[in-house]
Amino acid sequence: MPDLPLPDGKATPWREVRNSNMIDDRRARRNVAVLVAAQAFLGAQMPMIFLVGGLAGQSLATNVCLATLPISMIVLGSMLSATPVSAIMQRYGRRAGFFLGAAGGALGGAVAAYGLYLASFPVFLLGSLLTGIYMSAQGFYRFAAADTASDDFRPKAISYVMAGGLVSAIIGPQLATATSMSLVVPFLGTYMAVVAVNLIGALLFLFIDIPKPPIPAHDAPKGRSRWELLTTPRIAVAVICAMVSYALMNLVMTSTPLAVVGCGYSQDSAGYVVTGHVLAMFAPSFFTGHLINRFGVERIMGLGIVILAAAGVVALQGVELGNFFVALILLGLGWNFGFIGATTMLAGAHEPHERGRMQGLNDLLVFGGVTVASLASGGLMNCSGGTAQEGWAAVNLAMVPFLVLAGGSLIWLVLRSRKETQLS
Repeated sequence: MPDLPLPDGKATPWREVRNSNMIDDRRARRNVAVLVAAQAFLGAQMPMIFLVGGLAGQSLATNVCLATLPISMIVLGSMLSATPVSAIMQRYGRRAGFFLGAAGGALGGAVAAYGLYLASFPVFLLGSLLTGIYMSAQGFYRFAAADTASDDFRPKAISYVMAGGLVSAIIGPQLATATSMSLVVPFLGTYMAVVAVNLIGALLFLFIDIPKPPIPAHDAPKGRSRWELLTTPRIAVAVICAMVSYALMNLVMTSTPLAVVGCGYSQDSAGYVVTGHVLAMFAPSFFTGHLINRFGVERIMGLGIVILAAAGVVALQGVELGNFFVALILLGLGWNFGFIGATTMLAGAHEPHERGRMQGLNDLLVFGGVTVASLASGGLMNCSGGTAQEGWAAVNLAMVPFLVLAGGSLIWLVLRSRKETQLS
């Protein structure tokens, strides 16, 4: 590796530059360790809720088409809180926003538990809506990992934090299975466990070390408007691919427990399928950042879209338990490449003073798409045919136009970038 020139004409040995980057990333590595632990422990509540939420809704709703409405309310709550949570983080720091998220998760779990105790579907939905505050805050873990990281470490930092979900993929479904029937009221024990997870897990944020963003001076650059940001080609494609990756993952995963049980398998089998899916979502994160650095973010995002399409193809081949396992594993892997790739692309496409505006807007749009997908999931699954098999087929066929949208936008960006390179 040749020496690197400095502005004064002198050269700095590559070894010194590399060591300097490692020193600069000490804070980032500590923050990543905290965020990985938070993703692992606090993140366990999401597979817990996604596993039992639809089944609990099915037991409370008067119309089976509304069975997945509790999951949709979580995503709606996340969408509505994304911009306020981002603004709080921009003003008061990441720690304040993460504490707020844990508080929302605890309150949501408590209200949902009370709704189950009363056998009240509206109260249960309110608890689900409040849980969305946690889901929104969790979405910012990946951006927080990049805040203090160098350019080289940033994709790895994002990937490592996402990899914390590997642990949550194991303990979440196991906790749900162990607690779902632990009390007289079905699923009440699961939501009480969610409260405990939030109260204990919030203590992790005492150890995070991310400086509060400085208050901008009057003459500081204001940055681009939201519309200008969204019409920036690289940002637009990153947002589209993030929306499609997350929405399609949610569309299929929300219906999975209903489909597995509806096709004659046990709730435990549904739990194993969800565990395999969440493992596939997060296990690749140990090397996704390395793959992005080596092959480029566009290639990894494209691979994610192809794998999501493969998941739909496998699901449409039949409803054997093996089909569910393979389809959901591919779904998780495709989400990982697509979503981490889109996050990495977005993180490098805006300035630090645009962070609060752009990240909040991104998650508002992403979770808006996920809300629509979640709402559609229950209707497609329960009301698109007379059998669970027909409903499951409808869910997977609904992926097609959105995969075309994401793939087309990514191809357009690559061709546009090549044309600009040739002209310059």
